[in-house]
Amino acid sequence: MTTTTQRILDLAAAAPASHDEVLVLLLREANELYQRGLDDLRHTLAARFTGLSRGDLVAAVAAAGMPCDASQDRDELVLLLALADWEMTPAALAYSEMAEAAACRGVCLIPEE
Repeated sequence: MTTTTQRILDLAAAAPASHDEVLVLLLREANELYQRGLDDLRHTLAARFTGLSRGDLVAAVAAAGMPCDASQDRDELVLLLALADWEMTPAALAYSEMAEAAACRGVCLIPEE
């Protein structure tokens, strides 16, 4: 069974040799996997930090280097913590590089208006 990380790495490796239409399909799949990985991590952190006060969550988010304020609710704070952790994973780094390289070639998931 292929993990999310391995599949994103595989997609990123295939991207440079792919033409525009195929590259969009690779980006779409990688984006879905990126979002799924982030969501899985968010659920894990939400369970881990269940007993943590909002104030402690705000402090943890700030310590992770993410901008936040005391008015954000618990779910938003946990999402920020998850994002800080997720962005440093090999999967997220590979996806970011893949998307950046595709954008340099004029290919992205958001259609131009």
